[in-house]
Amino acid sequence: MNAVEPQQKLRRALTTPLLTLYGLGVTVGAGIYVLVGATANIAGPYAAFSFVVAALVVSLTALSYAELATRYPVSAGEAAYVQAGFQRNWMAVLVGLAVAASGVISASAVAIGAASYLHALTGVGISVLTISVVLLMVLIAIWGITESVVVAAVITVIEIAGLLFVISWGMSIEEPQGYALSSMMPSLDIDVWRGIFAASLLAFFAFVGFEDMANVAEEVKDPVRTIPKAILLTLILATVLYLGTSMTVLLVVPIDVLSASAAPLSLVFSEAPELIKQGFSAVAIVATVNGVLIQMIMASRVIYGLADRGHLPKTLATVPQTTQTPVVATLLVVATILFLTQTLPIGILAERTSQIVLGVFVLVNVSLILLKMKPSKSEEHFHVPLFVPILGVITSTLLFGAGFL
Repeated sequence: MNAVEPQQKLRRALTTPLLTLYGLGVTVGAGIYVLVGATANIAGPYAAFSFVVAALVVSLTALSYAELATRYPVSAGEAAYVQAGFQRNWMAVLVGLAVAASGVISASAVAIGAASYLHALTGVGISVLTISVVLLMVLIAIWGITESVVVAAVITVIEIAGLLFVISWGMSIEEPQGYALSSMMPSLDIDVWRGIFAASLLAFFAFVGFEDMANVAEEVKDPVRTIPKAILLTLILATVLYLGTSMTVLLVVPIDVLSASAAPLSLVFSEAPELIKQGFSAVAIVATVNGVLIQMIMASRVIYGLADRGHLPKTLATVPQTTQTPVVATLLVVATILFLTQTLPIGILAERTSQIVLGVFVLVNVSLILLKMKPSKSEEHFHVPLFVPILGVITSTLLFGAGFL
């Protein structure tokens, strides 16, 4: 086969452990290492609770994704789900482009976060470091799906170890400067909950990742069994890590310092020996860089899937035989990321990602409701009760609206 023929397809190579680490890599790296300060700026001592609210919203839609991804294990999954549910091509294309946009914008936000940690370690300009991070990640993304995900999996283990180290170090500090643990539980005051829900829109960004798993479904071995397990494992582990980490940072770091930082977790080590500071900065850099890589992979697969189904120019579905990755789609994604990192700040990028993804979640849940109301087909797939996507629509809509409070 000619090396540039678009008929070359993606390779099924991802197992449950690899897919779970893939999901954890983008989820953990993209959010908690970058946005604890921003959520604390909105919700104050109750920022950790914002992660709980976001987790509850995400869990319902995650179950819907688990069913849909096993019904339609293809790239650009959301577009396929919406097309099947609504029977409207234009809606499928719009949703697919929205998902790709969320990946691109998310990668841009995380690239800036990675550059902020690198800047603290090296003193080199953030703009130069951001560009360097993005260009390095594109080389790995083009290399191959197994190679890319193995690299991401190794990095994920490192970043999880980094979070556990933050928790253990922070809890051992004798005179913490932040909020007492007892003051982190919210009262019933309406203003308190308004702040929690508003911060949940940012905290939600920290959970963006499990839907990326659906977009590599075409490269998953035994998707019917693998995808649901990997999605649920990712969410459970991420939520536990987020609660522990956010409460630790709120306990240790003064709120005025925390809320102003683009590299918040490093503040836990402000009184630590220099070697520990530098060691954690290196872990944080690796963690945030991982988020850039995985979102880049996701967005390129969505572009590829839309092109492969004739919704975008066929050139974007080009898969060279040597890499078996969508090279042209990946290069388009990278060019867009580079532009966004140089023009928009991290807070706006994160908020826009959350709003786009929540809008997609509403449409995906409605699609599953419509599919469940039709006569079911006999092929094997994961099933959830009808109330799950109904609640998914309600909670995603409410959290989307919280961003305008």
